[in-house]
Parts: sequence; structure tokens; C-alpha cells
Amino acid sequence: MKNSLLITLLLISVSCKSKLQEPSESGEKDLAVVEQSSTSETLSFVTSAELKETVYYLASDDLQGRATGSEGIEKAAVYIENAFKSYNVKPYFESYRDAYKAKGLDAYNVVGYIEGSDPVLKDELIILGAHYDHIGIGKVVDGDSIANGANDDATGVAAVLAMARYFATKKNNKRSILFTLYSGEEMGLLGSQHLAARLKEADVNLYSMINFEMIGIPIVDKDYLAYFTGYDLSNMAPKLNAYVGYKLLGLLPKAKEFQLFYRSDNYSFFKAFNKPAHAISTFDFTNFDHYHKVGDEADKMDYEFMAKLVNRLIPALETMSNTTTPEIKMNE
Repeated sequence: MKNSLLITLLLISVSCKSKLQEPSESGEKDLAVVEQSSTSETLSFVTSAELKETVYYLASDDLQGRATGSEGIEKAAVYIENAFKSYNVKPYFESYRDAYKAKGLDAYNVVGYIEGSDPVLKDELIILGAHYDHIGIGKVVDGDSIANGANDDATGVAAVLAMARYFATKKNNKRSILFTLYSGEEMGLLGSQHLAARLKEADVNLYSMINFEMIGIPIVDKDYLAYFTGYDLSNMAPKLNAYVGYKLLGLLPKAKEFQLFYRSDNYSFFKAFNKPAHAISTFDFTNFDHYHKVGDEADKMDYEFMAKLVNRLIPALETMSNTTTPEIKMNE
């Protein structure tokens, strides 16, 4: 009786596991299934602690809201440079800094570079970016006037730095990757416009660009982890979903309604190159009330969620960097 019961339970367990891991008719697995069944080191490489450390520093009062041209944003630039150095990520230009003038102010993008391993594909460039500036001093609320910009966009910077650490550690990218942090975004995308123009003038072969913007709070009641601006303009989001086998990225109607594709640094590269260039975000207009306000503080971010999102994005980006043919394309 005991042996018979044991065999029955084993059969039920195998049957349930097999059924649970079946993909949907669209070929995508449910995210919960992926989380339950995956034991990949990649899905735990980035920690909530490292993301939290970056956001807490960049969004600290000591940096005074990181306005472009300020002492605070200079401290942020040094922090980013030191992170790149510690990961052994090389500067793309003579130094990490891409200097320009932002309405008369001295301003800098910070740019790191990991060369691709393939002698041909390394000439194709993937850009991962976020802006590290914010608006500085804002309207006083309860004695606080510093608009710290934790979600906007210290969270995006933290993601880019964590991904730089991953690719510098694994050295598993056939295409080359630029890790780009922009100032001047809050002044009208000035930093990314400058860098895009400089790269265009140098005739670089841009394969794709992804901008990370406000990813500190989980999106509400969606069957995907983050949304993709300009979703229908290229095949990038469906391809990234296909690379991981589940619906990681989706289309948020509000993002299209408010034309967010044109309002962040990805647009500078799309405009210059007419290549797939999009932003990834989780700000859904219902889950965060502190946009450009002094309440955008580091203690309001969900670092466990951020780590989950970044760890799930990495395999998609890694696959994108290694396909032997160019699969990411603009839609007709």
C-alpha cells in the first residue's frame, strides 16, 4: 500500500510540474512559472542591496537634487566614474566624460564601454542609458526643498551600473555595449542629444538603444513587469520577450497617450539614427505621486522589485548582444 501510494504521488508531482511549465499558446510562459522553475545564476546576479546603495547615494541631500551644472551633479559623475573603474569598464572616449555646454553651463555625460568579443559583430553598438541629473531645488514641502530624484532617475542609473557590472564580469557579449549616463535631461534631453550627435558624426553602427526611466515602483495590475515606449515602432519588445520566453515587457496605453517615447533620452538616438531606441519604465501614472517633487525619496523605492526586473532584463539583453544576425529592426 505504501509503495503504491508513493508511486501515485510521484506521478501526480511529475504531471503537475510538466503542466505548470508548459508555455502558453503564444509561446510565452507565465512569469510565476519562470520564477518558480528558474535556478539560473543570472536571475540573482544583481542584488537589491547594490541598487539601494546607488539610489541612496544619488538621491541623498548631499547631492542637492543633482541639477545640471551643480556641485551635486559633479559628485554624481564622480560616483559613476568610480563605479565603472571598479568594474573594469573602460571609457569610450579619452576619459569617461563627454563634455558639452548646457545653456551655458559646463555639463558631462558619463560613458563606459565594453567591447564585443566577435571580430565582426563588435562593430555593432548597443547603448544602455539613463539620465543622472534631476531638477535640484523644488517647492518647499514640510521644510524640505531638495528634489532628490530617486525614482527620476537614480533608479535608472542604478540599473545601468548593475548591468555594466554584469557584462564586465561575464564578458559574454559579441556586440559592443555603451553604458551611458546623461545630464541635461531635465533641461530638454540636452546630454543625450549631444552624445547622439557625436556618435552619429563618428558614423558608429548603432544596433539598438534602451533607456531606463523611473523603474523604482512596481507597475500595477499588469501581466508584464515593465512597459516599453514606442512599442509598435520596432520589433524590439517582442524580440526581448521571445528571448526570455515570457511577457517581460508590454505596451502601456497611457505611455502612448502622453507620447513618452518622445520625452526621454531614447528619442535623441532615434532621431539621430532612425534605429530602434526605446525607454523601459514602470511609472504607470497611478503608482507614484512624487514626480518632480521633493517627495521623490530613496526610501520610497522597492529595491526587491528593481532587482527582479534588472535580473530578468539581463538575459534578454545578453541574447540581443549575441545573435549572429541582426534581429532587432524598425517596423515598416
